[in-house]
Amino acid sequence: MTSEPTPENLLAGIRETRLVAIVRGTDGGAAAKAALAAMEEGFRYVEIALTTPDALAAIRTVRAAAPAGCFVGAGTVLTAADVEDVAGAGGQFMVTPSLASSIQEAARLRIPVLAGALTPSEAYEAMNRGATAVKLFPASIGGPGYLKALRDPFPGIPFIAVGGVGLDEAAGYWDAGAIAVGLGGPLFGDAGSGGNLAPVRERARAFVDLASGYGRRMAAEPAR
Repeated sequence: MTSEPTPENLLAGIRETRLVAIVRGTDGGAAAKAALAAMEEGFRYVEIALTTPDALAAIRTVRAAAPAGCFVGAGTVLTAADVEDVAGAGGQFMVTPSLASSIQEAARLRIPVLAGALTPSEAYEAMNRGATAVKLFPASIGGPGYLKALRDPFPGIPFIAVGGVGLDEAAGYWDAGAIAVGLGGPLFGDAGSGGNLAPVRERARAFVDLASGYGRRMAAEPAR
């Protein structure tokens, strides 16, 4: 079982790994298995969407079985009651799709929260409400170019690009300044609804390898 992350520690870890996994499906048990499969292949941060049936039970399962150094959170956290339910189930971070009241409640409790925003005003407001980082969602609307433009007036906001990000798009968002990308369908496919886990493991390894390689290249750049 992993320890509770602080907002600062979670942010540092996400910056290091550059990856957040997002499980959403029609079967909580399958979602838990998919989350654990991603963790076993190198993902450290996995959220399970509350729209998944029996999501809280899935979070409990993953929290109890997660490899050391891995953390499970909840997505689509909208209300203060959701925050309470997720924390009670062992969820270690919260993710919202919008400027929901859950942001302030999670921040009040010192639980890391990745707050959904799209526009400059929303991103600024999310941080004012206590967000640990801003989940740029859906990122595919504007792509890396939009993220780069958004970061110009807000260089201090940590952005995580989510929505329509696959293996071919991830590096573009990192280049544009995203601290990480959030991966749902391009990683899990239908695994959260009972689909085959073998392709999930293969894709997870590919994303982890991509992020690791990117990190090595960035570390080597100043020496060039």
